[in-house]
Amino acid sequence: MTKDQPATLLHALVQRGHLSWEEAASRTVAAILERENERISLTGRHLGRIARRERDNSRPTPVIRRALQYAFDHPIEHLLAPAPGELIATASTAVGNNTSEVLAMAADRARRFQVVNVTSAESVALLTDEVRDLAMAYPIRPLGDILSDLARSQDDVFTLLEQPQRPNESRDLYFLAGILGGMLGKASHDLGNPTAAMTQTRTAWLCADHSGHDGLRAWICGLQALISYWADRPRESIRYAQRGAEFAQRAGNSSTAWLPASEGRAWARLGNSARAQDAITRAGAAWTSVRPDDLDELGGIARFTESRQLYFAADALAWLPEASGAVEYASQAVARYEDTSAADWSFGDSAGSRTALAIARIGEGDEDSAADALSAVLELPPEQRINGIVHSVRRVHAALVRGRNSGTVGSELQEEIEAYSRVSLPALPR
Repeated sequence: MTKDQPATLLHALVQRGHLSWEEAASRTVAAILERENERISLTGRHLGRIARRERDNSRPTPVIRRALQYAFDHPIEHLLAPAPGELIATASTAVGNNTSEVLAMAADRARRFQVVNVTSAESVALLTDEVRDLAMAYPIRPLGDILSDLARSQDDVFTLLEQPQRPNESRDLYFLAGILGGMLGKASHDLGNPTAAMTQTRTAWLCADHSGHDGLRAWICGLQALISYWADRPRESIRYAQRGAEFAQRAGNSSTAWLPASEGRAWARLGNSARAQDAITRAGAAWTSVRPDDLDELGGIARFTESRQLYFAADALAWLPEASGAVEYASQAVARYEDTSAADWSFGDSAGSRTALAIARIGEGDEDSAADALSAVLELPPEQRINGIVHSVRRVHAALVRGRNSGTVGSELQEEIEAYSRVSLPALPR
């Protein structure tokens, strides 16, 4: 075996995926965190020795064995067995391009050294920049692109919190930990795992409590309301939205609008039109008193926007055929999300706006317009078919079935939705 020839299937998969050992380790750490809420420590160097079956490292611990199975989608016995010949051939082509891999691994190692060895204030500043980048990236990039970075940043923050800190720096770190936990909760939700999502957000809530940040408390309540709504637990969603209202009122940040918007669509899911309309009205009126805070200033997923509020209103009214306004709200939201370069653009909310418009058009008997509204959603690549989008598309299918008068367009649209729903993000290889 040559020096670069993969010793195991795991080794070959890492090479074929053009992954550095640090990236592969981060993927492994993130995989077991998502599936079992288990935190492990695994360096790229250690993983490389496991994959190369070097002495004393060919028998990883049980938790690392499970993590590797989750991350690379093969039984551990196969991962640590010699790689098939065809994989060795394809993996070897990746080795010739390892210059960028070496540089990326060196840069990541330098970054981690900086996080734990500079002053606490400098570490907080560095991590704040990373959290801002992740918050901005979350609504616009596929989850697979950022998940390992989320897990790595959370691990860095927790590592620093385990060391002595000045009170103000400790508060800042808990603030960042709360945001990262919230994003990982959203990630678990996007992968269709509401139990793991709630576990992450409960830990995020604990961090928010330690930080004493009312805006963060309100934001986490908004995430919990969202997770409960898509898990088909509308009354629980209402409780979380109402729980956060007190914190949002004190903070004055954009959660002031998010929470009643969330409450509105949960009431609509229960068929309570009066309560839903009242909450929608309160959400729209809230913008006159919103005072952006340091959480809002991070942008992206950390800030609720007027475009999202229009989408939430449309999504709520789509549950209420007797209510007016669904087409108007949805059309406005779709128009807002047409510009993919806008600061508040989100592929998930853009898709949600289009599904709400499609449902509203079906209610009017206009299946042609419904198909036009949904076409861009059905073109999304599998890596962007997150849980909420797939559920929304299935609601369009249910609306077509309820209509019972589907012509050729409606029947074809049902078939497209059925094919689309078979391949979603959780089904993709990791």
